This record gives sequence, structure tokens and C-alpha cells, in this order.
Amino acid sequence: MGDGCIKVRIVQMAACSSCNAAHICQASEKKEKIVDVYDFDPDAGYKEGDDVTVTASLRVGMNAVLIAFGLPFVILVGVVFVVSLFTDDEPTMALSGICALIPYYILMYISRHRFREKFSFRIEGNS
Repeated sequence: MGDGCIKVRIVQMAACSSCNAAHICQASEKKEKIVDVYDFDPDAGYKEGDDVTVTASLRVGMNAVLIAFGLPFVILVGVVFVVSLFTDDEPTMALSGICALIPYYILMYISRHRFREKFSFRIEGNS
């Protein structure tokens, strides 16, 4: 906790992790992720080890998917289409499409602090 944020550890488990054979099966996964939560009640008195419910709105989720997958896909396909009008060389088309994503991801990295405000999680309370 600090800088106006709480770091929450989320344990993400595959649906089959409760199976009796999960310890020998490669399909069952268990991953830990750390998320920063800025939207919380400072008077709630959260402390390390508390069980909390972390949520994000549907709108936040849809916008995140659009920015992470939708826009890069449109850029990639658009550049490949435009380059295909000038050449029939498929490796050139593919490389141009991939290279067109470099400025996009650089801009995403530079703007990451703005996204922190738009794409934030909330703590709903102790559960």
C-alpha cells in the first residue's frame, strides 16, 4: 500500500484445478497476478492478508479489449491491405503490417499513466 494504491494479489486458477488429477495434468494452471487498485475507500482499513473482491466495470473491460486487440488488428489488416495494392510480395505485406504496430505499442507505453486512470479496478469490500 502506498502512492494512493493498494497492490492486490490475484490467484487465477483453471476451472479444472479442483480435479483429483490436477497435480499431474498439464491442463490445470495456477497463476498469480498483482493488480494496482486506485479506487478504494481509504477509511476501510485494508491490511495485508485481507480477502477482498476486485471488480472492473464492463465498459472498462470492453475498452481494454478494444485497445489491446481491436485497434492493433485494424492497423495490421489496414496496412497489409494498403501494401497489397502496391506489391504482390506477401513477406513484404506481413512485415509492413507488423512494423506498423511498433509505433502503436510505443505510444501505448508512453501513455500508460493515462490508461491507469481510465482502466482501474475497484475494491468492493471485504468478503
